[in-house]
Amino acid sequence: MAGAVGPEFRGARRRLIETLQANGITDLAVLRAFDLVPRHVFVPTGVAHRAYEDAALPIGNQQTISQPSVHARSLQELRLTGRERVLEIGTGSGYQTALLSNLAEQVFSIERVAALLDRAREVLAQLDVRNVSLLLGDGTLGWRDYAPYDGIVVGAASPDVPLPYAEQLGEGGRLVIPIGTREEQTLCVFTKRGGALERRDVGPVRFVPLLGAHGWQQ
Repeated sequence: MAGAVGPEFRGARRRLIETLQANGITDLAVLRAFDLVPRHVFVPTGVAHRAYEDAALPIGNQQTISQPSVHARSLQELRLTGRERVLEIGTGSGYQTALLSNLAEQVFSIERVAALLDRAREVLAQLDVRNVSLLLGDGTLGWRDYAPYDGIVVGAASPDVPLPYAEQLGEGGRLVIPIGTREEQTLCVFTKRGGALERRDVGPVRFVPLLGAHGWQQ
C-alpha cells in the first residue's frame, strides 16, 4: 500500500505526519498507518493537491473527509494493538477504514449513502485492503452479526450513545464518539467495565449529525 502514495506526494505526506506529531499524536502505529495510506486516492481529483493538508475536504453527497488530525486522535484513543475487531460507523470516503485496516485485525464499516460506499469499496479494492467488511445501512443500529467489538469509532455526532453500541461493545472495549448538539460536540471515549460505560472527554470537535433510528432524525 505504501507504494501507492507516489513520489509527488511524499514531501506533503511527511509534513502531515510532522503536523500530527505536533498535535500530540504519539502512537507509532497510528503514525505509520498515515504513512502507508495514500489520502489523495480517497478525495476527488479536483482537491487531490490538498490531500495532505490537515483539513476537511468535500467528497460529494454533502459529505466531507475529516481532518487527518481528527482521524488520528480518534484512532489513538482506541489504543489498538493489531489483534482487535473494530466497528466503524460512517465509511465515508473509506480513508479512515484503510487506516484502521493497518491497526486492527478485522474492520467492519457501515455507511448509509450508497454512492459513497460504492466508491470506498472500489478504492479499498484498488489498494488491496482485505481485512475490511462493508455494509450499507443505518449505522446507529451497529452490526450485531459480528459483535462484540473491541473498539467502535463513530464518524458523526450523536446526542447520546446509541443503545446498540453499548450492547455490541465488548468488555474492556473502547467507544470513540462525538456527543453533543448538532452545532457543538465533545469527542468522548467510553470504556466498558463491568457492563457499564465509563466516560472520558477528549476535547471539542465538529462533526456532521449521526442520522438514524438511534441518532438524529433527518
